[in-house]
Amino acid sequence: MTDGGPFNFDFLESFGVPLRRVKAGEVLFEKGEAGDTMVLILEGRIEVRVGEKVLETAGLYSVLGEMTLLDQAPRSATATAITEGEVAVIDRQTFLDLVRENPAFSLYVMRCMAARLRRVNDGI
Repeated sequence: MTDGGPFNFDFLESFGVPLRRVKAGEVLFEKGEAGDTMVLILEGRIEVRVGEKVLETAGLYSVLGEMTLLDQAPRSATATAITEGEVAVIDRQTFLDLVRENPAFSLYVMRCMAARLRRVNDGI
């Protein structure tokens, strides 16, 4: 599947995580909507916005939408593909299974969240 990233994501295949092609301009999710999936970017770039403010332009191996899997609250931002690409779509049950079976994945998600929070805090 994917090599050369922070670690080997081959385990996604063994969990049957579906891959999805996205087109430039496609909205993956919108602020305020309920969510039951997160995405792992395998190709392309996705912009994360709140209103007109761009919070992040995410690329290879970034995770987006994970907060809703953790707290089951509505989406806090809108994610729109700015290039064509591919994402792994991870639902809540698969996320919980991955966390149990592959602790390195949960640590990776936490590192991504911490880095995003630091970037947002630096922008204040």
